[in-house]
Amino acid sequence: MIESYTLKNNNGMEMTVTNVGCAIMTLIVPDKNGKPVDVVLGLDKPEDYLGKHPYFGVVVGRVGNRIGHGKFIFNGEEYQLDCNDGKHHLHGGFDGFDKREWTVVESIHDKIVFELYSPDGDQGYPGDVTCRVTYTLMPENTLRIDYEATTQTETLCNLTNHSYFNLCGHDAKNVYGQIMQIDSVSITDVDTDLIPTGLLTELEHSVFDFSEPKAIGEDLYAAGQVDNTGGYDHNYVLKGTESVATVYSPHTGIRMTLNTNSPGMQFYTGNFIDGTVKGKGVTYQKHSGFCLETQLFPDGINQPDFPSCIVTKGKTQSYYTEFKFSAE
Repeated sequence: MIESYTLKNNNGMEMTVTNVGCAIMTLIVPDKNGKPVDVVLGLDKPEDYLGKHPYFGVVVGRVGNRIGHGKFIFNGEEYQLDCNDGKHHLHGGFDGFDKREWTVVESIHDKIVFELYSPDGDQGYPGDVTCRVTYTLMPENTLRIDYEATTQTETLCNLTNHSYFNLCGHDAKNVYGQIMQIDSVSITDVDTDLIPTGLLTELEHSVFDFSEPKAIGEDLYAAGQVDNTGGYDHNYVLKGTESVATVYSPHTGIRMTLNTNSPGMQFYTGNFIDGTVKGKGVTYQKHSGFCLETQLFPDGINQPDFPSCIVTKGKTQSYYTEFKFSAE
């Protein structure tokens, strides 16, 4: 059964989620004047998340991001997955975890736990996997997401949440004036199809460099790979776990700080939102929101030097992400 659930803390933070893809439908935080602002793009009803949309707020998997040509070798055998992104596999294919009805195993006022079992062969992947995603609204206005994956055999997994943020409000036109800082000195180099080459690209003095705060829109249409993608859509190699990214809206005074133990983060600026998707009374346009998708590196199963996405029996794959909000 498709349901929605509302979580609240005691400091004005509120979130509505649905069991379809664990989608975050609304995320409300107070601005500098104490006014509630919904800072995520979303759809009107839980059932809408079964239809076509640009992954608004959902958990993607079994393997998030791209796998080149949908192919990989696993335990000596070649596997072919859906190619749902041109010639390549993206976010689990045509029948990804974002379209599944997850089971709610716990729900209280500030916490909800979702679970999904995926058998051997599901989506074309080898091995079974049981995934748990926990959303917790913490007292200091932090949304914490915990991802866990276990298997009775051996498989690969890379879960992430695909929320689109706009700290001016979900109904603001774009994110150009919001100030971004990312604690990273390199990205995973990609070809024109956004498939990693296996190399890293140093960021210093490039359009990808957010080591010092700058407006998201400042270099959005600059020459190079950003121009090829219509904006940012790149995996940043993270240096640590605390304050790996911060975003600030001068308009609302809302600041969002990201903590995670994931090694990478896809910074994506909604380049493929095309004005055909409506939600919460708004028609969303290109660059209406940005994503900070904490993750293992894209196409990691085909890149031996990247962090491993393999899950083995008896060992839980566990990652967390915290989005901490304040206003100033």
